Amino acid sequence: MRLFLQIVTSILLLGYPLAVYFGLNYLPAGTIAMVLCILLVLRLVIQKQQVKSMIFPVIVGIGLTAASFIAKRHDWLLYYPVVVNLSMLLLFAYSLRLGPSMIERLARLKEPDLPDEAVPYLKKVTLIWCGLFVFNGSIALYTALYASLETWTLYNGLIAYLLIASLLGGEWLYRTIWLKKS
Repeated sequence: MRLFLQIVTSILLLGYPLAVYFGLNYLPAGTIAMVLCILLVLRLVIQKQQVKSMIFPVIVGIGLTAASFIAKRHDWLLYYPVVVNLSMLLLFAYSLRLGPSMIERLARLKEPDLPDEAVPYLKKVTLIWCGLFVFNGSIALYTALYASLETWTLYNGLIAYLLIASLLGGEWLYRTIWLKKS
């Protein structure tokens, strides 16, 4: 049951921008804030024994959604993607400082005995991810402050995910084709 709830909450939270858009346009005032708050509380309860480093954005998300509901300020819902990007940036940057880098940690899950030559490359990839989180977080903040809800939803609910997928796919392609030729 825990795994099922973890999968469901993960999928629903990936759709956070779409939920905000449809909730603000088609549901009674405050409904989407309360639904998202409940979903984030559920995520926190499920995640408590999981990845402790990702508890921060969930707690801030709970605060944003609850405050949005209480204060009747729907604009506060728009800052959650900023919080997620900032959290990921801090997590990846912290791993660069203390080591091993986040990408190295993830790579070692699949291949525990990585060659020493791979470590500098994995640090560079982690640094590239940090750059993406800075970029995504900046655009998320800009759209939350200055753009229409439609533009905010388009960027945070589609374009940001396409950028993440492009980096994942591009790095995989580079690694499998170009690095293996060397």
